[in-house]
Formats: sequence, structure tokens, C-alpha cells
Amino acid sequence: MNKMKSGALLVAVAMLCSNALRAQITLSGKVTSNQGAVPFAAIVVQHSQINAVSNEEGNYVLKGLKAGRYVLQTKCLGYILRNDTVNVLADASYDIRLTTSNQQLDEVVVNSTRVDKNNGMAYNNVDAETLKKQNLGQDAPYMLNLLPSVVVNSDAGNGVGYTGIRIRGTDPTRINVTINGVPVNDAESQATFFVNMPDFVSGVNNIQVQRGVGTSGNGAGSFGATINFQTNQLNAKPYAQAISTAGSYDTYRNTLAAGTGLLEGKFALDARASNISSAGYIDRASSKLQSYYLSAGFYGKKSVLKFINFLGQEKTGQAWNYVPEDSVKKGKRTYNSCGEYYDSDGKVHYYKNETDNYKQNNFQLHFIHQFNKRLNLNVTGHFTKGAGYYEQYKAGAMLSDYNMQSVITPKGDTIGSSDLIRRLWLDNNFAGGIFNLNYTANSKLAFTLGGGYNTYFGKHFGRVIWARYASNSEIDHQYGLYTTNKNDGNVYLKANYRVLTRLNVFADMQLRKVEYRYFGLMDNAGQKYQDQSYLFFNPKLGLSYDAGKHLNVYGSVAVANKEPSGDDLSKNLPLQRPKDERLTDLELGARYNLERFFVGVGFYNMQYKNQLVLNGQIDNVGNPKHVNVANSYRRGAEVEVSAGINKYLILGGNITLSTNKILNFTEYIDDDHINNYKNTDISFSPNLVSSVMAVVKPVKHLEVTLTNKYVGKQFLDNTSNNKRSMAAYNVVDLRLNYSIKTKIIPEISFMFSLNNVFAAEYVTNGYTYSYYDGNDLVTQNLLSPAALRNFMGGLSLKF
Repeated sequence: MNKMKSGALLVAVAMLCSNALRAQITLSGKVTSNQGAVPFAAIVVQHSQINAVSNEEGNYVLKGLKAGRYVLQTKCLGYILRNDTVNVLADASYDIRLTTSNQQLDEVVVNSTRVDKNNGMAYNNVDAETLKKQNLGQDAPYMLNLLPSVVVNSDAGNGVGYTGIRIRGTDPTRINVTINGVPVNDAESQATFFVNMPDFVSGVNNIQVQRGVGTSGNGAGSFGATINFQTNQLNAKPYAQAISTAGSYDTYRNTLAAGTGLLEGKFALDARASNISSAGYIDRASSKLQSYYLSAGFYGKKSVLKFINFLGQEKTGQAWNYVPEDSVKKGKRTYNSCGEYYDSDGKVHYYKNETDNYKQNNFQLHFIHQFNKRLNLNVTGHFTKGAGYYEQYKAGAMLSDYNMQSVITPKGDTIGSSDLIRRLWLDNNFAGGIFNLNYTANSKLAFTLGGGYNTYFGKHFGRVIWARYASNSEIDHQYGLYTTNKNDGNVYLKANYRVLTRLNVFADMQLRKVEYRYFGLMDNAGQKYQDQSYLFFNPKLGLSYDAGKHLNVYGSVAVANKEPSGDDLSKNLPLQRPKDERLTDLELGARYNLERFFVGVGFYNMQYKNQLVLNGQIDNVGNPKHVNVANSYRRGAEVEVSAGINKYLILGGNITLSTNKILNFTEYIDDDHINNYKNTDISFSPNLVSSVMAVVKPVKHLEVTLTNKYVGKQFLDNTSNNKRSMAAYNVVDLRLNYSIKTKIIPEISFMFSLNNVFAAEYVTNGYTYSYYDGNDLVTQNLLSPAALRNFMGGLSLKF
């Protein structure tokens, strides 16, 4: 009886396997053009993980299909992207014919620094259409606010002016930012100042955000995240556009853009000019921002030459002192101490020109050439000129700090201090070149050899433009001149190898050398110029496996090394200077993709050696000091979901759950008060971050989007002290987009955004310091409050 049951079971299993095998359909064919077979074309079945690459003869095979209707997307460098709808009932053949075009060569510029599902890394892509719907003049970080693990902040409180972004708790000095592959991070501080690129998103074609170490890129080492902007895609048709927006806090934005399209099949010109102004939510945190963008391209048969120039100019009211926590609690959320001083009668005054002023002009020249169907090259030269200052009123400043002599009065009294107005200047130049050479060996194997060399020269100095006691100074008295030079070179080799039909292996090796020459402190010798160099090897390995028609699983391990910032080197004595840092990042995840449903789950373990953190100490010139901690980590899980319920409703969202710890941390309040902590939380690293979005399309042309952003509690330092933290917050925003087409104006778009619908009182950034007053510990928290309920509305006309 048992044998009979076993036999029946075997027959049933065999029948099921037979049916399953019969259900698997193969679609094959040939990709051709008017020049013959097209090798190395990527054929992707939309809303699935099934894909193939045509071989040297142009033949392709798609396996694992079931009976149904599919959209095949075929993409190959040098050809126009093609979409084909195919009904598949049984094994069949379907040939694809592509049209040659040089317009796709622009993608070579960014492809070498981007990833896809075959690289085994965590990433998100944001396209131009998505950006357009939410772009009402706020800075670039706010366009990325709803992505996984992202937290944004704003000094002015309303997203205009100085803004910042953290990803997985990683701060801007550790986020590698590139525009068309060209590095953007400031060479000295390693941060990216988006205020220097106002309304830049208006000209962006797409953005990729990589979480974790990511793939090898140019410029500052990616030490937790990468943001890659692309602006150089060709607009093949002529256009003109006018955008005007207005909203709370006297915020206005006006943008004009135009392009010629492709002239005579070879030339294209694009231009954009923008002006943004805002009073800001915080008192005197105003912004006056101007920018322009120009590009001129020549498209030959196998080559593209493109020149890009974009400029940003900003004047912002300083608000970086933030608001004392006591003031926030008492309802004085907009208080700003920047520029505040008192006269001899004790009356408070505010210096009206306590501002930051900076202009940054960027130039890029891209040359792309396709030698043949296997080999293409991109070479880019770039130059950035920056110059500007911030102006401050300083009450009771010591004249000796400004290279000014004490004043001797007729009565013989000595005056060693004076009220004065100073400007701290930065005049810098950043130039270099990058390249990538891409070779496709066959339908399974492809290589990229790339790298770049960049040099930076920065000049720092101050000027006294007024003093109550001018002493021996002249007009625009100059003091404190010093320079910094940094050279940064890297070379990398990447390879993608499809080992099996469903298994892809990605390998990436980078060698990077950094050289500093800076004016720094020395033991018993004051200050003098010094040299410091670093040599880093950054390997990465990724695996991607298509476990089924809709399921992809992936994993990667990557190593990144990072040098200290210019301030960390120059403002510390030799034996106190921090070491370079190392990060080993392990990523594991899965993506399930259907036509109207997507879910992605990822796990990460970012293990740091010698991570630089604040420990409460002050350096020789009074700035907060970074020190190495031997062992620390960030570990977490990220989940993304989107579902098209029907044609009227789309739901989506993401959540990150994480733990972020320093194993052993020493806090210095002063030389006599030192505290040790174990397993303490890393500052500004919330354990929970989530975004939820509902898109409703109640009538034709109208789209209503409701979003909810939650950010968990963040500690202001590394002591896990609840008294030094920012409370969790939950913010709801509402956005309306309405677009119509007319015979006179091809596209009219109305945009409206109601931010912080329920007027939640929350803060997005801050800092803390402590000291002892006798035997009493005094802690001061300074916070950056966000705006309460506010709105922005706008109109776009596109011709």
C-alpha cells in the first residue's frame, strides 16, 4: 500500500513538473538595423526580471515566459530606444529592427558611475517627469525627501537657501555627488552646497541615488551614499518654457527655458535662467538666488561634443546659529541670533547685512566617441570657479586677531578691542578631467575602464570693512591669508559577467590617491605649509540572480576609504590629527516586479573602522573637533512598495528600520570631565524613517498626491542622552498637479503644494554643547525649526 502511494505521488509530481515545463515559453529572434545585425542590444521584458542580450550575430533568446501579452524594450547604444508589444501563446520567433541614432551617446557620460539591477546594490532612479511635478523652487535635497532612508533639513525652515540631506544617517561630507559624472563635493570640507546651484533640478533629466558604498565614481569617496545628476540628454525637438511660482514667506520663483532641438540633425542649443527669492521662515533667513544653464552640442555620426556652463549665485541671510531649545519651547521658533548685538545702553540691534554671498561658475566639455559596436569612449574636462564671502558684525573683537595694533588714546589708555564688520573670503578653483572606456566583449561580458584627476586650489582670507577703532588698518584691511591645494586621482576597472542565463557577477576595483598641501598647525612652530597623502584601494563585488519571471535577488560587498577633511588636518596638531576611515558595506536584497505592483526588501550592514565623529572637544581655534572611533556600524532593513490599485489610485511607500552604534565612545566636556559610553547611538541616525504616498487621479488631467514623512528621534551627539535629542516627527504634505494641452499652448500645467498640512511643530537639524558652571553641568541645544503650514503654487507654460 505504501509503495502504491509512493508511486502515485511520483506520477503526480512528474505530471506537475511536465505541466510546469510545458508552461515555460521561449521567445527568440534577431535584432537588426539598416546596417545589419545589432549585437549587444539589451532586450527587457517590462515589469519582469526576464531579459537577454543579443549575441555577435544579433540573435537573442528570452526564456521562462508564460502565455500572455508582453512589452519588449530594446536598447542599444547608437540606436533609438524601441518598445514592441508581443502576444506570446507558444514558443515563437520575433525579430526586432532598430533605427540608428547618435542621440543615445549622451548616456555614456553617466553610465560608468551608475548601477542597475545586475550590480547587486541598493539604488533608486528619479526621472524628469517625477521631478517636474514636485519642483516649486525648493532645493535639490527636498526633491529626494520621499526616497528610502532620506532625511532633509533647511536652515531657513522652508527648503529654500541652505539645505542639507542625510541618507542612512550619512551626512553630506560622506555623500558623493556628481553632475554628468563630474565631481561636485567641495574639495576641502567634502560637503555639497546645493544653495550654490539654485533651481538646478529644473534642468535635470534624471537622478540616481545609490545607498551604501555604491559603485566607483569620481571625486570625494562615497562613504554611505551617492547622488548622480544627469543634465546632458538631448532635447531632440525645439521647445520654450516659462515657469512662475509663488508662496508663503514671500517666496517667488521665475524660470525661462528654451531649446532649438536638433538642427540639421547635428546641432542643439539649450538655455535656462532662474530667479528665486524668499524671506524664509526663520527671521532674516532670506534668500536671493540667481542661476543660468547653457549647453551646446554637436552630434556627429559616431561622436558627440557637448559644452555645458551653469552658474549659481546666492545671497542668504545667515541662520546657522539655530534657535535655542528654550526659545523653541516658548513659541519663539523663528528667533535668529545671527547679526544680533547690543549698544552701550543694552538695547538689542540686528546687523542687516549678516549674509552669505557666493558665486559658483561651472564649465564642462564632454567628448563621446563610438569606435564600433563593441567600444566607446567618453572624455570630460571640467573647471569650476568659486568666489564669495560671508559678512558679520563682531562686537568687542580683539584687534590682535585681525593683525591690527591696539589703539593708544591721547590720555594714554590702551584699547585692544573694537566693534567691527568683517568679511571672510574664499576664492577657489577646481579643475580636472575624467574618462571612461567601455568595451563589450560578447553578449555575456562587458568592461569599463575609467578614472579621473582633479586639482583644487583654495585661498582663504579675511577683510575688515569697518571698525569703530580702525587702529593702523587701511580700507578693506586684509588679514589671515592661507591657501589649500588638493589633488585627487583615481582609476577603476569594472566588469559585468553573465555566468548563467539568470546569474550576473559584477566586479569593481578602484585605486585612488589623494594629496593635500595645506597651512596647518605645528608643535612649537606656529603654522606652516605641510603635505599629506593617502593611497586607497576600494574593491567591490556584486551578484544578481533572476530567481523567476518577476523576482530578482542580489547581494554585494564593497569597501570604501576616506581621507579626513581639510579642517581636520589643518586645525589640529600633528599627533592629534585623525586617521583615514574605512567602511565595509554588505548589501542583500530582493525585488519583485509585476506590471502594477513592486516590492523591494534590502538589508545592509555598514561596518566602520576609525569613523570620524564629534566628541565634545574644541580644537585650537574653537571649532568642534572630530576624532576617530575604532569600531562603529549601521545596520538596517529597507522595504519599498508600490501598487497601482486601479487607474484612479496608486499607493506606495518605504520604511527603514535600523540600528546605528559606536561600540566605545569617549565624551570630553572639558579636561576634567570625561565620560565613557558603550554601544551608544550615532548622532543624527534615526532608527525609523518612512514615507507613504497616495496618488489619486479623480478626473482626467488632475493628479492629487498625499504624502506622509516620518522620522524617528535623532540624537544631537553620540551619548544617547535624551536631553540632547530632536523629537520624532510626522509631516503630511498635499500636492495637486493639473495639466492640459491646447492648440495655442501645447502644455499648460498648474501646480499647488500645501506643506505640513497639520502644522506639526518639528525641527530638522541642530547641535549641542555642554560645560560646567561650578559643579553644575549646563547643556545648550540649538535647533533648526521647520516651517508650519505653508503653501506654494505655480504655473508652467510649455511651447
